Amino acid sequence: MAKAPVLTPRADDFPRWYQDLITKAELADNGPVRGTMVIRPYGYGLWERMQQDMDARIKATGTRNAYFPLLIPESYLTREAEHVEGFAPELAVVTHAGGKELEEPVVVRPTSETIVNEYFAKWVQSYRDLPLLINQWANAVRWELRPRLFLRTTEFLWQEGHTAHATYEEARDFAARVQSEVYGDFLRDVLAMDFVPGRKTARERFAGAVNTLTLESMMGDGKALQMVTSHELGQNFAKAFHTRYVTKDGRQEHVWQTSWGSTTRMIGALVMTHGDDDGLRVPPRLAPVQAVVLAVKGDEEVLSAVRALGERLTEAGVRVHVDDRTDVPFGRRAVDWELKGVPVRIEVGPRDLENGTAMLVRRIPGTKEPVATAALPALLPGALADDQALLLAQSRRRRVDRTVEVTGVAEAVEAARTGWARIPWATLGPDGEARLAEQGVSVRCLVAADGSVPAGEDEPGTVAVVGRAY
Repeated sequence: MAKAPVLTPRADDFPRWYQDLITKAELADNGPVRGTMVIRPYGYGLWERMQQDMDARIKATGTRNAYFPLLIPESYLTREAEHVEGFAPELAVVTHAGGKELEEPVVVRPTSETIVNEYFAKWVQSYRDLPLLINQWANAVRWELRPRLFLRTTEFLWQEGHTAHATYEEARDFAARVQSEVYGDFLRDVLAMDFVPGRKTARERFAGAVNTLTLESMMGDGKALQMVTSHELGQNFAKAFHTRYVTKDGRQEHVWQTSWGSTTRMIGALVMTHGDDDGLRVPPRLAPVQAVVLAVKGDEEVLSAVRALGERLTEAGVRVHVDDRTDVPFGRRAVDWELKGVPVRIEVGPRDLENGTAMLVRRIPGTKEPVATAALPALLPGALADDQALLLAQSRRRRVDRTVEVTGVAEAVEAARTGWARIPWATLGPDGEARLAEQGVSVRCLVAADGSVPAGEDEPGTVAVVGRAY
């Protein structure tokens, strides 16, 4: 009888495969309250690596980290009508505390535009205080009706940036800079994830924004996932909270603002973009562990050899873990590391020791070959770079192969069964967008004819990228 697969095959049931992998790779568990999650150490290690890289990119823009309270007075949200309307169905509201009813209910942070503006209005007095560039690493709560680990959870971890500028042009350019230099470069160079940059339609943009920039990626099943967004807030929040400054010539003006964020959703995207039927495949630049050295048996010479090899690889700049748990069967350990997607396994047993070799298993291309142990410190950095490039190429090829040009709504809906469609926005328009929505298909973003981000919806040649989304 054939042995049952460790994971549900993706082709049989992609959502079940995703859930299996999250559980068996020990990334997360469901929390005790519906829609919450417990992020396990291996999953949190991925988030820490993401945090560290993005935090450095954010700070390179001149932005500084701060922290704002989790609890926000309900009255703050009501000051910007479109904002409160957009978030109302997702709000968690505290009405009782300390054994009595609160005089004013407080909202558990769904996002921080309102409370940030309350303090920006105090901190900004003149043009000398601008630009004001703030980011926070925190959690947020949005009550999800259909939760899924990492992708849509009631509570999630994120960073949210908030900035104030003297002019519209400065705010617009900063939002675009974050989208490109922070998010775009990170997705491409670290997560090895292909994406389409574009702007959201009026129907899809952030509540209270005048423009939303997005990076959309195609998952392994052809659906879209909004990876990150960067919003031009115009002066909507500034007017609601009286966030003003004195210009050089003494006039009072409202500031122009942006907000932008990324979340633990990126871990879910990592799974669905790079995972296969054997588990996760982690891009080497992201991987907390780039190479695991496994002792096949508990022979003392073997254990000594794998520990020494681990030290040499560490000295060569590789992030290494030595697995010398020989009281656990070798096959089980090998499967566990494969599920976790560690880019390289180096297996050493008594016969390998005699031959001066080790078995090099590269998770991303799926190769396995004996290699001279002495050659590994020089070989691995190049192999890891090649595997990083391969993942990005595979992600891009999927999007290209599964995106088709269409001219009508019916064709777009059909194409969205397995991938994406591109349709001229002048042909589709808001009416066509509404018809797509009735079929469970959405406009993921608008792109210019040359693939760049259009200045507006009415820019000639603008194309709508449409598909089914998570």
